[in-house]
Amino acid sequence: MIFTEDELTYLAGQPVGRLATVQPDGTVQVNPVGFHFNPELGTIDIGGFNFAASRKFRNVADNGRVALVVDDVVSTDPWRIRCVEVRGTGEIAVDPAAYPDLDDEVIRIRPRRIISFGVDQPDLAPHELTPNNRDVRP
Repeated sequence: MIFTEDELTYLAGQPVGRLATVQPDGTVQVNPVGFHFNPELGTIDIGGFNFAASRKFRNVADNGRVALVVDDVVSTDPWRIRCVEVRGTGEIAVDPAAYPDLDDEVIRIRPRRIISFGVDQPDLAPHELTPNNRDVRP
């Protein structure tokens, strides 16, 4: 399994992530996006309205370099965050079933590195949390 059960549960409960893509001039673009885990392919799928016309879509088509961060703040006293970062290869796909109410075009992220924090250790004090960092084989 690419993601742990705790990571999948966390991702399923979060409506928005932040997608970073690389523009042709090398600058990074970051956008809030909706997403979901595709269990058949082991990918993160991202869709939208007028999606193929978006800069993020064109960036992925150009070079495939992507990262997605999904995070939230559980508490500010004490300060406690949770996050899952997915670094990988983005590809363009046409999948009408991925988002039936949106465009057929999607960005499909194939994870290569996953970093999660605070997702699988809810009972530990914030200063005792440790990240779960790992590379994912294709």
